[in-house]
This record gives sequence, structure tokens and C-alpha cells, in this order.
Amino acid sequence: MNLVRTGLEGLLDEHSARIRGRRIGVVAHPASVTSSLRHAVDALRDAGADIAALFGPEHGLGGEAQDMEGVDDGDTTGRAGRVPTHSLYGATFKSLSPRPAWLHGLDAVVVDLQDVGSRYYTFVWTALLVARACAAKGIEVIVCDRPNPLGGLVTEGAPQRERERSFVGLRCVPVRHALTVGELVRDAARDEGLTNVTVIPMKGWTRAMRWEDTGLPWVLPSPNMPTADTASVYPGGCLLEGTNLSEGRGTTRPFELLGAPWVDGVALARFVTAHAGAGCAARVSTFRPMFQKHAGTTCRGVQMHLTDRATFEPYRAYLALIAAARRMEGFRWRTEKYEFVDDRPAIDLLTGDGDVRRAIDAGADFDDVMRIGDDRMKQWRATERDRWMY
Repeated sequence: MNLVRTGLEGLLDEHSARIRGRRIGVVAHPASVTSSLRHAVDALRDAGADIAALFGPEHGLGGEAQDMEGVDDGDTTGRAGRVPTHSLYGATFKSLSPRPAWLHGLDAVVVDLQDVGSRYYTFVWTALLVARACAAKGIEVIVCDRPNPLGGLVTEGAPQRERERSFVGLRCVPVRHALTVGELVRDAARDEGLTNVTVIPMKGWTRAMRWEDTGLPWVLPSPNMPTADTASVYPGGCLLEGTNLSEGRGTTRPFELLGAPWVDGVALARFVTAHAGAGCAARVSTFRPMFQKHAGTTCRGVQMHLTDRATFEPYRAYLALIAAARRMEGFRWRTEKYEFVDDRPAIDLLTGDGDVRRAIDAGADFDDVMRIGDDRMKQWRATERDRWMY
């Protein structure tokens, strides 16, 4: 039984006058579906929308591309027909926003993207860039809200410093932000004066709900987000992208399996057990990724098992893992370009504060590492309820 009704279904029913007979652009991905798994593009057409343009975020409209892999224009899903399909994830930061010519003649753009509750996940920032581009053309943006799979009460990982804004955080929000995509875009629109944004709210969702409480089917929104369990570890697991540790891409358990050929899995598990907090267990493991980091090579490390989602702190747990790996010969920080930024280490963009990296490099006490950014988190929590819609 579906306890939650998404913004897409609200748009199709109570608010269908907003789309019926109008020339509509649609920003969507594989998880843009109704509770009966009908894709938004097909459902919006059935509701009378004249779909005139389609836009795919990172990974593409069909969700085939891997992370940070540029996507070409064009439809791979068979849904577009003769409708132009534009990529919002190319080779440059400029490619992340729709070109003015692509918006010409549109009455509105519908954004229906499933987020996973972590600042690094780029779909919400695509939604914001679309809203900004449409505001410049006087085009309405209709954001269909969807559940935060991690719920809406627990925040982790301090908002980043201003200088660390990037496509893994265009605005300063916590890593685990406890907001919905609609709440994030609405908050940005209020701050930036984007009067063209309307959020279609959900019905039945409460902040205490995790994904399994919603009754909705899980559709992987990106290639390495196969289950809601993956979303639960992702606020920590994605930090590994800032290192030469495999985050399990190229395995069947991305962001749960992690390690490298040079890792001492026993020592890693021991440190994580001592510092990760409650709700998880680090099991010593070996694995062989089929692509990306250490492809075809046996890696030693751990698998993170969730024992209690309510108490699990993924940001803390995985930062402990990185702190342990930093002590091992073979570890290095990622210095290659990361999400269009090449003038600082990727980990600084992910944690949002270079002091975290410097403290880990210096071998600081882990509890001291975790206190970095406490002042920014305190400021966020003092105003976070002002952002809530539910």
C-alpha cells in the first residue's frame, strides 16, 4: 500500500491544468515514475501536456552513464519520439545549465527527480540550475516533490565553507541535509528571488519516514544507487571518491564494499568499529571491481553492514574509515579534476572544509576531526525548520 503520494501524481491529478495544452519541457531520469511505475514523460503526455523538450541530468535521461561521464544529446529510452532531448551533463560546468535556445517556446519546465538525501548527489543542483536559467527567460518551473529516502530529521556533516561550493554543493547545506528536493529548490528560490518556481508537494509524507515506510517502489535513480540501502550509506560512502580507495563501483554492492589492494582490512575494521558509532558493523572482506578504481584487481577492505538505520551515522562511519586508511602505505587523496574542479583536492569539496583533510593528514584525534564545522552546523540547525514544507 502506498502511504505517500508524490508531487508527480499531484501534478497529474489536482494540478493538471498547469500542464494541459501547454508546451512543456521535462527534466527526468529513470526514477521519475508514478507509484505504478509509469514514467513521467508518458504520464504527462497522457494528462494532456504538449511535451516539446526533454532534459537529462547526470547519468542521462535513461540513467546509463557512469558518474562524471559526459552525456551526449539524444534519447536512448525510446520515449522522446521527435522531441529533442538535451543533456545537462557534458564536459564543462557551463554544460550543466540548459542553453537559452533549448528553452525557446516553452511555457513551463517540469522537474521530477528522485534525490537521495546527500549534498553530493547532483540532481537537486541540476534542478536549481534549470530554475535559474528559466527565470532568465520568464519560464515557469514546476518541481514535483519526492521523499528523502533518509527521512527528514537527522543532519550530518557541516555545511561547506563558501569557497568549497561546487556541483556537489551549489549551496551551503549539510552533507546529510534532511530536506526534500522541493524544499531545497524552494529555499534557494526564496533566497535568490526566483519567483518562477512552484513546488507540487507530496501527500502523506512525514519527516520520520524512511524509504521503506513510504510504500513506494524503489527505482535506481543512477547506476550505482541500486537500493534504498545504498542511499543509507551514501552520505559517507561518497567521501571515498576523494581518495584512491575503491568505493565499490564495479561490484554489486557499491558504497558498501570498499578498500584497495594495499589495505589492511583487519586494521581498517578495528578502527571503524572503535570510532564509527552505533548502527553498523565493518566486516573484513575482499572484492574485485569490474570497472573504475582497481578494476580487475582483488581489493582488501571491509563491507559496511547496517544494523540499525535509526542510529547509523554514515558520514562519521566513513570518515573514520578514511582516517584509518590514511595511516596505510599506498593511500593518497584524489587530485585529478572532480566535478569540473581541478584547483583543490576532491575531498575538500566533499567534506566542505580543507581543515578535515589537514587534520586527518596530521593524525589528529578522530573526535577532534568530527568537531570541525560544528559552528556552521549549529547555525544551520537554528534555522532548518524554516525550510521545511512538511
